[in-house]
Amino acid sequence: MNDPEIRTLLYPMLQGGVYVDELPTGTTRADVVHITEQFMHGYELKGDQDTLQRVARQLPCYAGCYDFVTFVVTEKHLPKLLTQVPEWVGVVVASPGNLHLHRPALYNATVERPAVASLLRVEEIKQYLLARGLPGVSTLRRRDILSFLRTTRLVPLSDLAHYVRRQLMGRMDERLLMRAERKAERERLARIRRKKHPAGN
Repeated sequence: MNDPEIRTLLYPMLQGGVYVDELPTGTTRADVVHITEQFMHGYELKGDQDTLQRVARQLPCYAGCYDFVTFVVTEKHLPKLLTQVPEWVGVVVASPGNLHLHRPALYNATVERPAVASLLRVEEIKQYLLARGLPGVSTLRRRDILSFLRTTRLVPLSDLAHYVRRQLMGRMDERLLMRAERKAERERLARIRRKKHPAGN
């Protein structure tokens, strides 16, 4: 099985909220992130042609941001994956036409404020901090803001995470518009190519 086949099976299972493909997360990208008002659940997909070489780098990035983390892998990856991820990480096994829950994701207690905030644009983080009455942040660079969030006691993680979830969910209309624009552009280019190279010529 490959990535698109796994996604086709996964999407219908993500009830409520929105899901985002390829969300930049730390130094990597999460394949799928399910976002609701209450939680963020990051999914990493490993098809038959993939390897597990990046798991050690991906997992800390996801652990800093997401309330739940699940790896969706084909059977060939299962034994090795189980030795690389902690018990709180969920594992789902993909086979043709089916996703089987090997173990559910448990609540992740290692989420950190800077990692959660870094899912947003720097201006969005500044707006949040200014709204909380924290002056002087408008001139700070992204690195300085994340450093502040690492040490401050003035910003509760639960409140920040709720803001981040709402901001990401609010971008869905923007993403759908961009997808539609990209699709229209692909179709326009395809029509041009067909005119230049008619079938049979």
